[in-house]
Amino acid sequence: MIDERRDLTRLLDFAVELARGAGDITLRYFREGVKPDRKADGSFVTVADREAERFLRQSLEEAFPDDAILGEEEGDRAGTSGRRWIIDPIDGTYSFVHGVPFYGVLIGLEVEGEPALGVVNIPATGDMVYAARGAGCFWNGARTSVSRTATLEESLLLATDFGTCERYGFGEAVAELGRRAEARRTWGDCYGHILVATGRADMMLDPVMNVWDCAALLPVIEEAGGTFTDWKGERTIRGGNAISTNGILGGEVLRIIKESSQR
Repeated sequence: MIDERRDLTRLLDFAVELARGAGDITLRYFREGVKPDRKADGSFVTVADREAERFLRQSLEEAFPDDAILGEEEGDRAGTSGRRWIIDPIDGTYSFVHGVPFYGVLIGLEVEGEPALGVVNIPATGDMVYAARGAGCFWNGARTSVSRTATLEESLLLATDFGTCERYGFGEAVAELGRRAEARRTWGDCYGHILVATGRADMMLDPVMNVWDCAALLPVIEEAGGTFTDWKGERTIRGGNAISTNGILGGEVLRIIKESSQR
């Protein structure tokens, strides 16, 4: 166990520096402005996404040639080590192309299929949040944790887009959560989840998520003391959607979602 933690800490240090380097690449384009292209699904992609992912993949391939890699822009690369890096060079590209600073570089690592570490770099705000299994969660070098908010009536509820929640069939549950929460805001994408991890928000809802959106977030939220599940309550990075909570409110959030789906 000690050796495993030491190994994960070494890998986490490497991933933090890698995320910082990719973030520097994105910042050059963020400050200058960049014209996006559209992918087949209609979402944005930019030269910054492609260049940052290329940097991440090349760095990982050189350092860990036997590790598998999955990236949003360039797909899957097989490996033999039992480790798999899962990367998203820009999570929140819509924010990025509109000059909004709430985008992030995400790096996650699975070891034998289990999420083991995560790094979230928000380059434009200077926030770096990272965690490894059993080692705690850190925000710019200091230990951090989720909030202690005990009731929905005191809580801050976040979502990337509340309207999208409704379109994917979660409208009634989200309406109930919104009625009961003290406040709700759309500080979305990975930024919303790290606000939960650092105790600045209490719940974050995402009705549509890919594995590269989730892989870094699960270890970060859990090591900060919270819960990261899909909308069914399953602890997974492959549920197609995600909810982060401070843990205290997790059961009540999932109860409301379940009851709403049965009406």
